Amino acid sequence: MIIQTDDLWKKYGRFNAVRGLSLAVPEGSAFALIGANGAGKTTTIKTLMNIVAPSRGTATVLGVDSRRISPRELAQIGYVSESQDMPGRMTVAGYLNYLRPFYPTWDRKLEADILGQMRLPPNRRIKDLSHGMRMKLGLACALPFRPKLLVLDEPFAGLDPLVRDEFMEGLLHQAGEMTILISSHELTEIEGVATHVAFLDRGRLLFQESMSDLTDRLRDVRVTLDREASAPAEPPQEWLDIRTSGNVLSFVDTRYSEEGLAARLNAVAGGVRTIDAQPIALRSIFTTLAKATRDGGAAA
Repeated sequence: MIIQTDDLWKKYGRFNAVRGLSLAVPEGSAFALIGANGAGKTTTIKTLMNIVAPSRGTATVLGVDSRRISPRELAQIGYVSESQDMPGRMTVAGYLNYLRPFYPTWDRKLEADILGQMRLPPNRRIKDLSHGMRMKLGLACALPFRPKLLVLDEPFAGLDPLVRDEFMEGLLHQAGEMTILISSHELTEIEGVATHVAFLDRGRLLFQESMSDLTDRLRDVRVTLDREASAPAEPPQEWLDIRTSGNVLSFVDTRYSEEGLAARLNAVAGGVRTIDAQPIALRSIFTTLAKATRDGGAAA
């Protein structure tokens, strides 16, 4: 695993921002951290990058304890954050000139390709760039040395749709062999990129799994009955977001299996005419699980 945490905690005063987090990020994956504001995503990333120290537990990045990350590891990690500080008085070209000596693997041709693709003005001072251009500059600084790990912390915050598309185009074009750890609320943008996902809630990990497994096991199920539909008095625990309209019963099945589904539905609801089960987009998965967690139910 390129990143691994074991019972990781981060406490600020009496507040636990991260609580007992055990996470495993496979090498070569595009791993998405999702969760509501305050879920602990940014704190987790800052702990992994040794920006803040864990209160207890362990985290390893590139096989090294996060508290002992050295220039050798940093030269293999690209980091782009929505709140990233950059020297405003420097120009785009001047900042890149400053960064190059820190990275032995810096590729000048790749740098030029990215600057052209992102349409970044080399002679403009960083403080005069728009927020979207600064985010693209962050990516342009993180990719030319071909990092083994690219960490993106809320990279789409405040970006308009066109800039988001250009950012993702630049990322996908240069992805190569690196592992990507991304935290974002723009779930539509990362759905086509993420190979794995972890759902955080109030500092705790509710689940982590591959995107293929997640989308396979969650389905939006619509059941047409031969009578007026009503919500079951004791629905299965794996049913979330139960809705009724006329003779239609709908719900999200978090443990979907086609085998025996009709028999299970007849046992719970009775009088089943038709069953339609459709895959769910990542954004809808997130909102359904977040609502279930907020309401005190099982998230997955």
